[in-house]
Amino acid sequence: MKDSMDDKIKKLKEFISDSDNVVFFGGAGVSTESGVPDFRSKDGLYNQHDVRFEKYEPEYLLSHTCLEEEPEVFFEFYRQKLDTRGIKPNAAHYALAELERRGKLKAVITQNIDGLHQLAGSKNVFEIHGTCKRNYCSRCGRIYPADAIFSSKDAVPRCECGGVIRCDVTLYEEQLPEEAVSGAINAVYNADMLIIGGTSLTVYPASSYIRFFRGRYLAVINRSPLDLHFSAVKTVQINDSIGKVLSEVIK
Repeated sequence: MKDSMDDKIKKLKEFISDSDNVVFFGGAGVSTESGVPDFRSKDGLYNQHDVRFEKYEPEYLLSHTCLEEEPEVFFEFYRQKLDTRGIKPNAAHYALAELERRGKLKAVITQNIDGLHQLAGSKNVFEIHGTCKRNYCSRCGRIYPADAIFSSKDAVPRCECGGVIRCDVTLYEEQLPEEAVSGAINAVYNADMLIIGGTSLTVYPASSYIRFFRGRYLAVINRSPLDLHFSAVKTVQINDSIGKVLSEVIK
């Protein structure tokens, strides 16, 4: 007999109550409830047919090669599709920040680049794909604010030194930020509970980090089921809105 939704949420609460070091690993599904499109779903960025970009592969438009060889195309796509300045955190972001405030949640590991976890109040966040909330000059390294690319009147935003101002996002063909990655892996390794939410775990290498988990409890909150197996780990899987589920958890 399958557990009801209430039974699963009760179990999730019990897992959290019995844990001292909870870590959350999240993906695009956490931010879709704020109106941020994901990449691969039927309504995601990769499936939004725009005549301006039809001749390009989606991955190319967010690649280091595109930034270097066709910067005008890169920045037009970036400005059109990745402007999250007016986006607000949702119930999931606020619930995770509350769990951190209560001393239960020790770290958030996110594949998202929108900065919504910090905006909601989370402090210990590992952004393993970087962030669009920070920009820097590719030549001199000068740091620029979040809206520098969007407020520039030039097709390719440039620093006073002449270098290109780019987003602090890890593009295709680039290495993930070492400090964030090592922090994320360490957090997963030391967690006694891991919550995976809003991700299909198809993006490599980020998805591989969960293999370092050695804790007691695993929770999956995702609209689509995930097939995960950890020996000697108690698990609960809830296929529903992550904002709805986490709001119930903190009641």
